Amino acid sequence: MFIQFTEDQKRRANEASIAEILERAGYEVKKSGSQYLWKGEGRTVSILDNLWFDHYTQSGGKTVSFVEKYFGLNYPEAMLMILGETSGQTVERRPVSNTARVTKPTSTSLPEKNPDPEFSLPPKNSNMRRVQAYLEKTRGISPDIVEAFEKNNLIYEDAGYHNVVFVGYDRYGVPRHAHKRSSGQNCGWRGNQAGSDVRYSFNWRGKSDRVFLFEAPIDMLSYISSHPDQWWEDSYIAACSVSDQALLQALQDRPNLRNIYICFDNDGPGQRAAERLWQKLIASKYNAQILVPQLKDWNEDLLSFRQKEGDALCQMGSPPLSL
Repeated sequence: MFIQFTEDQKRRANEASIAEILERAGYEVKKSGSQYLWKGEGRTVSILDNLWFDHYTQSGGKTVSFVEKYFGLNYPEAMLMILGETSGQTVERRPVSNTARVTKPTSTSLPEKNPDPEFSLPPKNSNMRRVQAYLEKTRGISPDIVEAFEKNNLIYEDAGYHNVVFVGYDRYGVPRHAHKRSSGQNCGWRGNQAGSDVRYSFNWRGKSDRVFLFEAPIDMLSYISSHPDQWWEDSYIAACSVSDQALLQALQDRPNLRNIYICFDNDGPGQRAAERLWQKLIASKYNAQILVPQLKDWNEDLLSFRQKEGDALCQMGSPPLSL
């Protein structure tokens, strides 16, 4: 469906109050000085009138982009939801497959909460060259680790934008979550595929009773690269936030998991979240520990180690030629 909106409609949509939209949709927002705070999927978003900023992804924008991102709508659907009307000239309408889930905005009210869009994985590229170069050369991940996750269909390169796709499966082996990150060296874009279920974010399921929880997939792979001995025996989860939902789901699915290691970033938000989760786990009789990277996160630790490793090799130099 393609709808031609007028410039006035575009202006009104992008000037609409985000806090009012959330409240009308049944979400809770809290006043904080001149701003509002909204917590969704374990992250905090600051809102000032028609402007928003996500503190986890360090991204922001205006009203239309907010509704697209957090309500899972495409641009025309987001516009119609904000405007609360069906005006606008329909230029082209394409048939929708029977499996697609369509939410039609009404002219009288917003939905209480928009249903999750149908989840599907992004199309797969024919090779992994860009992703392998990014993970191994830029991020310092061990090639053996990348290969293991690739062979288990947990990592691949998408065909459209050559992003790294980190796939999360449920206990039955069904993909339920995909976190995408740009493989460009100078681009830090990242985000979840529409319809992703946060309870099944990127994870590795081992057989031991130990599970390690991280904020981001890159940190998870960095830690494994730094601690490679029999790593596959343990379980690892990247929450793609500081949420505990994926961990709690894993504990429900696998009662054998008793030893939990919280490996969040070495910053204020990460360590505050780690402390709250540690207290919750201890109260539930789990053996829980907080592991803190020496630098800001586990990838910075890994890259620092790789740099020192390289410096040591350079200092050794080449052996003298025998005469």
